Amino acid sequence: MKKVLLAAAMATLFSSQAAQAQDAAPTVKPEHEVSFNAALASDYRYRGISQTRLQQALQGGADYVNNPSGLYVGAWASTIKWTKDAGGGGSVEVDLYAGKRGSLTSDISYDVGVLAYVYPSNGLAVSANTTEVYGQLGYGPAYVKYSHATTNLFGFANSKNSGYLDLGANIDIDSGLVLNLHAGHQQVKNNSISAYTDWKIGVTKDFGILSASLSVIGTNAGEIAYASPVNGKFLGKTSFVAMVSKTF
Repeated sequence: MKKVLLAAAMATLFSSQAAQAQDAAPTVKPEHEVSFNAALASDYRYRGISQTRLQQALQGGADYVNNPSGLYVGAWASTIKWTKDAGGGGSVEVDLYAGKRGSLTSDISYDVGVLAYVYPSNGLAVSANTTEVYGQLGYGPAYVKYSHATTNLFGFANSKNSGYLDLGANIDIDSGLVLNLHAGHQQVKNNSISAYTDWKIGVTKDFGILSASLSVIGTNAGEIAYASPVNGKFLGKTSFVAMVSKTF
């Protein structure tokens, strides 16, 4: 039941930043590249569902890319509330990932890899820890991505082989301004009541010193299935999410 991104939201923001960086980068890139990122979000939405009970989150990560091969590894972390709210423990999510990206043709890009979502000390009856493999194809600013769970999905029992389909585009509007569009569908194996569709419309602006984004995020998730155990609020409701971030 994770993110967002603004992964959900966060993922879109950093992918658009990466696209801008590639456009501005010199023709010859260094063999090894290391970058870091930090962000403050008004809510951590992942796949449209709040991970922080509709409250703010601190986030950050690090990435390494080997440009000649397209191989990469990285780590990213965020504060969360949902594991503790669900009767377990922990207040942090740590994502560890590795993969390979490149081009199939001059117009079509690809990205394949594996992502482990780790929730230290979550202590839930069905562990929140989740591993997914993913594959993505891109064409210009548009992409289609599929993620497949090789373990139970975010604490759902008997949910191995769940899948998430992600369609989106990050479109340059003006200098440093990007339109972010996303629609996704989460299928939860053997838990059909928990399946849902999410969407996002937002803009990201690179100010040089930092980047900022503002998005409208919503879902058609079941209000009972995705209600906070603490206060009963619907964690997939349509709302604005703001973020400021820095990549260095």
